[in-house]
Amino acid sequence: MSGGPERVDAIVVGARCAGSAAAVALARSGRRVVALDRGRFPSDTLSTHLLWPSTVAELAALGVLPAVEALGAPRLPWALAGGAGVQLRGRFRPVDGIGHALCVRRPGMDAALVATARAAGAEVRERARVTGLVRDRDGRVAGVRWRHAGGDGGERELRAPLVIGADGRRSLVAREVGAEQPYRSSVSGRACYFGYWEDPHEGWRDTAAQWRDGPELGTAFPCDGGLVLALLQPPVARVAAFRADLEGEYRATIARIGPMAERLAGARLVGRVRSATGIASYFRRSAGPGWALAGDAGHFKDPVTAQGIRDALRYGRELGAAAAPLLDDPAALDPALRAWERRRERECLEVYQWTNGLARGEPLSPLEAELYRVAAQRPALVSDMLEVFSRQRRPSRVLSPPRAAMIAGRALLRRGARGAALHAAGRELAGAWADSRERARA
Repeated sequence: MSGGPERVDAIVVGARCAGSAAAVALARSGRRVVALDRGRFPSDTLSTHLLWPSTVAELAALGVLPAVEALGAPRLPWALAGGAGVQLRGRFRPVDGIGHALCVRRPGMDAALVATARAAGAEVRERARVTGLVRDRDGRVAGVRWRHAGGDGGERELRAPLVIGADGRRSLVAREVGAEQPYRSSVSGRACYFGYWEDPHEGWRDTAAQWRDGPELGTAFPCDGGLVLALLQPPVARVAAFRADLEGEYRATIARIGPMAERLAGARLVGRVRSATGIASYFRRSAGPGWALAGDAGHFKDPVTAQGIRDALRYGRELGAAAAPLLDDPAALDPALRAWERRRERECLEVYQWTNGLARGEPLSPLEAELYRVAAQRPALVSDMLEVFSRQRRPSRVLSPPRAAMIAGRALLRRGARGAALHAAGRELAGAWADSRERARA
């Protein structure tokens, strides 16, 4: 160990979305905070990075939105969802005055977040690898041990009353505090494959689009650099085919989703196709004596609903704000951390459950297909559905009992679909009951 321990008010392990948001809040409260990240900015990370209006509003709350918008991603005031032979198109309702989505590649966005944290007064140390936690005699987390990749390689000690792990799904902090195993989890029925395409279709660059075709799910999100992010989430049964020929299977799947193929007609794939498999959503225990887990380190949802960045920003910011005035009083800090964790669970659990349903890797059920058909005739319902993605409306409010009964009745009357509709209705009713009981216990 080189030198004596350095002391600060708070340490954040990981300086991307959740870590930068927490660091901004702590620094703006007058605290000396150091964020350690093993990367160098700007740099990429595996992420699908669609930002619904609620996520854009979180960027505005942090003060980073002007820098993110300067990266050149087009505003996306429209959303399109295709399935069951119809295409739904709707305009986003504003969230805190913001009525558009954005799709921003992570190198530029994360660099803007880090710059904002530094401007707020946080110290961000790049190429800094945390090797373990430091504990007091009573077992309380009291700091970290770390090495700088560009220095002499000696291990250093950094101490603080609070260590925030914002170091992703494979969180070292979660492992060190014994929280790596989630207390609630769900294995996804989908894998994830995406690439960037040069986008020649200017008329589409105001629209975030998704299509369902059998069990396949494809999306096209215009992003910065004149590109469009084309993402597939096929059922996990097809992972072996993608593994055998990643780009070939990616292209072939896009070709089979007719409207998506039309959207990308004339576009050229830029760079390699990226993949994420073995996806599982979870909640981990996220608060304890002297520590907390923010972002994917503590809670992760399947990318099918694109909620991760919003929650990383929001609850990272709220964690920093809650902890900042209590860092000198451990007896008050620990309950505040637990309260923050409980609030995040209550506010995220229903969206987590809804996301797991969409991640099953199955075709549209008869009830989902009927919902699409009804929404095609009722624009207000499309807006309600979009509000779920923007976290303005709970999923259970969109499919309220009267509306669910109406949709089920229409599905049962559809010729040749009665048996499948009855089965789907039974499964959805059982799932809704189980989900409501889980939320009641949370």
